[in-house]
Amino acid sequence: MNIAWKEIKKNKVRFLILGSIVFLVSLLTFIISGLANGLSQDNAALIKDLPNGHFYMNKDAEETYNLSRIDSSIQGEMLSKQKDAVALSIQMGFLNDETGKQRSVAFVTSTESKLFENVKSGEIVLDRSLEEEGIKIGDTLTNNQHRGEFVVKGFVDQKKYSHAPVAYINMENYREMFRVEEMQLVFIPGEDSPQEFTGLQSFSKKDFLNTIPSYSAEQMSLNMIVWFLVVISGMLFAIFFYMMNVQKIGLYGILKAIGVKTSTLFIMMWTQMIFITVIALSLSVTLGQLSNIIAPEGLPFSLTPGTTAQLSAVFFIIGFIGATLSGIQIKKVEPLQAIQQGEV
Repeated sequence: MNIAWKEIKKNKVRFLILGSIVFLVSLLTFIISGLANGLSQDNAALIKDLPNGHFYMNKDAEETYNLSRIDSSIQGEMLSKQKDAVALSIQMGFLNDETGKQRSVAFVTSTESKLFENVKSGEIVLDRSLEEEGIKIGDTLTNNQHRGEFVVKGFVDQKKYSHAPVAYINMENYREMFRVEEMQLVFIPGEDSPQEFTGLQSFSKKDFLNTIPSYSAEQMSLNMIVWFLVVISGMLFAIFFYMMNVQKIGLYGILKAIGVKTSTLFIMMWTQMIFITVIALSLSVTLGQLSNIIAPEGLPFSLTPGTTAQLSAVFFIIGFIGATLSGIQIKKVEPLQAIQQGEV
């Protein structure tokens, strides 16, 4: 421990450079992870906020929910057997406010359920982001496919779908607007394993999210960047300590010659790695969590403590592996040969 600390004080610049790089890489990783979580919530909060369960859609839809049509007899059977089951439909569309401005929304309708807002014909409940844009309770909204008007009855928090605010409407209004009779999906919460229904395909909540094209492509890209940065951090540790070890071959030979064990040298290297990582991660975690507060309004950013803890643990593991791999040469050092090499 003392040897590790003395070396850090002696080579402040080297360790400061490594610490700065780890800090910047980890901070960038936290920010991208927060952006990925925020975009995930902004893209599919309507689905993500549901309890665990299974979605069912028509097999002929080929995993495309808006092409799915659930036969009314099968739907009735499912809802009668499962008291918490709910049939629902989602369709992208537009609403016109009182000034004539058009706003993109995701229309959602469902059978009676505590999982979704139940509204009467001619009423509408909107995501609160539209309230922030100036729409108020009591306003009347129109849609070109609907003959009547919608009266705003309330707002709900964090209900988005495909980056659009959700608009809950009555089933009869939905059928009139989109000229359909059947519902697209049936959701049964609390299932450990899916059931078999004729002509239907089941999806867990996670699997259903991946059927949304924008969601799967977006999350896959951002997660690839996150893990690419994690791998880079491991390579940085390995390269840095490898170069340090090459420069200290002679020192290691002398230490081994006077009886210092190889395990002690590894502990010295691990101590240095932990010291650098703790300081770098402490700063990046602090700034990452601060980003939750200072992020501009409207920016989909959400860095949860759980995600931060997981990534921090991954950085420690990667740093440990990188430093250990670079230290394999320490084990191979022969005292006399290393001393002679150091003299040359």
